[in-house]
Amino acid sequence: MEPYESLANAIVMQAVKDYRSALRNLKKRPDNRGYQTEVRILERFFRSNWYGEITSLNAEYLIRRVNEEVQRNDR
Repeated sequence: MEPYESLANAIVMQAVKDYRSALRNLKKRPDNRGYQTEVRILERFFRSNWYGEITSLNAEYLIRRVNEEVQRNDR
């Protein structure tokens, strides 16, 4: 794997971890504007042109899967 591919993968993986955490926090405190903003910012990143340049992972699929995971694991 090329170094830039490793960096791109690390960026995406960190965004997924941050998104998962933000969703869990938002689920516990849905009225918290900070958590709402964090979720929106991360979703905007996943849907951005830059995200599309660094990975071929489908953003909508990723967003849906992380949301499903959080709902399933935090019941």
